[in-house]
Amino acid sequence: MNCSPGLVSVILLLLGRTRGDSVTQMQGPVTLSERAFLTINCTYTATGYPSLFWYVQYPGEGPQLLLKAAKDDDKGSNKGFEATYRKETTSFHLEKDSVQESDSAVYFCALSDTVTGTARGVEHKL
Repeated sequence: MNCSPGLVSVILLLLGRTRGDSVTQMQGPVTLSERAFLTINCTYTATGYPSLFWYVQYPGEGPQLLLKAAKDDDKGSNKGFEATYRKETTSFHLEKDSVQESDSAVYFCALSDTVTGTARGVEHKL
């Protein structure tokens, strides 16, 4: 991934929707300076209470679980990233107070139906 030193890029790709359950990301590409505050919005449509996930994929590696939440008000945190499951606003926004160049990666927001275990997701490249 080629970025200028001190800059972080964010790019989105919608991966899919099935059975009415989906995650959505409205932002397009974003470039941030190091130490900037990051929010990657993730909203979902689902029946019931799906499990929600953020995955990260660093250059040259496979996807890795970053955060997860299974119920309303659950807060996941890892490596300075946080996301809180908000049933009322159907959101699971990823935030970090101070991004670093080492955070450059692809970020996936996903949900899993707890009955069928199928997953749907959105990808962000940071």
